[in-house]
Amino acid sequence: MASEPWRQGSREVHDYTEGNGYPGDQHSLRLRRVSSRVSNQNYPQFDWNPPPAEKDEEGNRAQPRDLRGIPLPMALKRAVRQVQQMQVPVVSSRESWKRKKTKSLHKLKDNARGWLSFFTLWSKSLQKIGGNFGGGVQSYFLFLRFLVVLNFVSFLLIAGFVLIPSIVFRSVGDSLVNSTGPKECMEYDPNPQGLVVFYNYFLNLLSGTGFMEYSYLFYGYYNNTTVEDSNFSYNIPLAYLFTAVFYFAFCLICIIARMGTAARVVVVTGGSAVGNYSMIVFTSWDYGCLGDRATKLKQKNIHYRLQVDLEEESIKKRAAALTLCQKIVLYALRVSMGFVSFGLIIAAFYGIFVATDFSQKNSGEQGILGLIFEYLPSIVITAGNFLVPLLCDQIALIERYAPSTTVIVALLRAVFLRLVSLGVLLFTLWSQITCAGETTVKDCTLCQYNYNVYPCWETRVGQEMYKLTLFDLLINIVVLVLVEFPRRMVVDNWSSKLAQWVGRQEFVVPANVLGLVYGQTVVWTGALFCPLLPLINTIKFVLLFYFKKITLFYNCRPALKTFRSTTSTFFFLVVLLFGWSLATVVMIYSLSEIHPSMGCGPFRFFPNMWSIVPKSFYNLSEITQEFLFFIGSQEFSIPLFALSCVVMCYFITLASVYGKSVALLRAQLKLEGRDKQFLVKQIEELSRQHHILKHTAGAHD
Repeated sequence: MASEPWRQGSREVHDYTEGNGYPGDQHSLRLRRVSSRVSNQNYPQFDWNPPPAEKDEEGNRAQPRDLRGIPLPMALKRAVRQVQQMQVPVVSSRESWKRKKTKSLHKLKDNARGWLSFFTLWSKSLQKIGGNFGGGVQSYFLFLRFLVVLNFVSFLLIAGFVLIPSIVFRSVGDSLVNSTGPKECMEYDPNPQGLVVFYNYFLNLLSGTGFMEYSYLFYGYYNNTTVEDSNFSYNIPLAYLFTAVFYFAFCLICIIARMGTAARVVVVTGGSAVGNYSMIVFTSWDYGCLGDRATKLKQKNIHYRLQVDLEEESIKKRAAALTLCQKIVLYALRVSMGFVSFGLIIAAFYGIFVATDFSQKNSGEQGILGLIFEYLPSIVITAGNFLVPLLCDQIALIERYAPSTTVIVALLRAVFLRLVSLGVLLFTLWSQITCAGETTVKDCTLCQYNYNVYPCWETRVGQEMYKLTLFDLLINIVVLVLVEFPRRMVVDNWSSKLAQWVGRQEFVVPANVLGLVYGQTVVWTGALFCPLLPLINTIKFVLLFYFKKITLFYNCRPALKTFRSTTSTFFFLVVLLFGWSLATVVMIYSLSEIHPSMGCGPFRFFPNMWSIVPKSFYNLSEITQEFLFFIGSQEFSIPLFALSCVVMCYFITLASVYGKSVALLRAQLKLEGRDKQFLVKQIEELSRQHHILKHTAGAHD
């Protein structure tokens, strides 16, 4: 008798309804755990019938649901899999072919996913970072990896349509337009005359002048040539322009696609700690973790995420407990601190304007002094980007925001500083190139731009962006070697109170993310004038990943205040979109308003860069012209706009319905939680009464 329950617990019990015996026709399958270590436990019945929508047009039932998506122990899944494999259903040849095709596609997808995960960039490093420092720090490195891939693919695009054709067709093609124009405007010779001192090569490498200036790195080296044959033609200026435009469009599509992925996570969690807490508890564990190391890393990651939610909830409770007077004082304090931060940012802008103006006026200096003058705007921008956010972080401590809100506020202030500082630099350059828009000025009358100072102004702008990119990388290396490592050594080996008070540094995510956004914005701004800048930025970001990883594990300690990575990841992409918008404005202004340089570049004899488009358009065949005119006409654009509005309304309505469904489910979960709490209280009360009655009866006996 004692062995009877064991026998019942160690076999599978299958209840079938009338049918052909195939699992698709069974009404339910009741499974019990095989292992004898677990006591007899009756699991709920699971309906394996596919929903009615999955039936095909012949009335046959589709394949049973995939076991991987059903919450069952592994032993039970193996048992169900064995049952499914033992069944031999009688189906038509078409149905059999469809099932084999579906199974093959699933297998192919699984294999492809496995291979892609094997080749995923820095996957193990990212898992290690997330386990030791939380999802917030991990989101920075995920963002960095996204930018590395984006820049590398962008370089392949530019190399395929501009760089390689320019190299191949450089000595083959003919000039698009006759070389007629003012002689003074076409004087441009960046090659140094005579012997060059060796250390000048190093200075040229840092400043982008000399042998670097007249190379495929910058705009001025590309020719305005076209290759025409009976079966082939290639227009270098048109390819240069369209590649730049498509490069910006490609980056926008990648950003929006990644924002959609991040937004889905934000919508699922609802921005609330309760929803996020439930998702962490029930869905965050990775059952593919192998070994103690991976398991501990995942445990630490979950620990950090729960810590963030608890901290957010405690701050919300303290904020809700404030009186009216305390709220007024707090908001007044935040407004005043906001004005102080804005004043610091304006002071930084003025310093950048003065430094850029001084650097351009003294650009003729040679040697080390000339290099310092060349890098003066980069030095001032870097100093402002370091000091002003540091002061703003101290101001944020007074404002007493929640951790996630503090991250967003710090990012908003820093992004305003960095992006607008770059805008101030470009505005100063444009005002000097175009003589502040006054073409009647002596220096700008002949060529429509200041040809005396800027014989090839596009290359000069590309050099400024090149120097900003290179200087940013050099600053990161110097800070790692001369600041972060010495600080860690002093803190670890010196037991004074000052060293212990300073402590190891924390990895500040907002400042580091903003550094990436700033660097990527510089690349977007300079890509039109320095086509190989995405390749340089790819190398820079790869080096930066390893530098930041080294300083994270060897020089940093886990942050005392963490933040939620779901909303922050989405906000990082929004900030990146701001940088893309600034670079797009610069590109549009350069294409349409400023006269191209007459002595260099593929657009040297056009009134503006965009003029190549209508000129090339009228060289097309009549059929192609009529087709393009039709696409731009009202007959095509109005129906397209109406269709877009209908599709947009559909998706908005669908999102609204899903939002209401999610809200109803959340309300239902809250009600069920309250019901369970009520039942638990009732059980506790009944058990307490039962214990009292039992104790009283024992006392009477």
